Amino acid sequence: MIIEIAELRIKPGEEAAFEAGVTKAVPLFLRAKGCHGVALHQVIETPNVYRLVVRWETLDNHMVDFRNSEDFQSWRGLVGPTFEAPPVVTHERIVDLGPAI
Repeated sequence: MIIEIAELRIKPGEEAAFEAGVTKAVPLFLRAKGCHGVALHQVIETPNVYRLVVRWETLDNHMVDFRNSEDFQSWRGLVGPTFEAPPVVTHERIVDLGPAI
């Protein structure tokens, strides 16, 4: 499982429009090949900063399949106008540490 974390800096005052756009875009992610879920986190200390967390089966499911799809273009159309800066995207894997505390 690959976890995409996109840090999104939104124009001040556009937070509600951004959240509405993400809500409309959730089905675009969920129908994408290899997508296992999506969540949106808002940074408390900096309310115009969000982290979109998407679980993908493989890195290619995000970087090739989704990014080259019409649904990606629709996603960017829904939320892109609210961006203050380009998204910063990283990909992570969960490290198995054995039994949880």
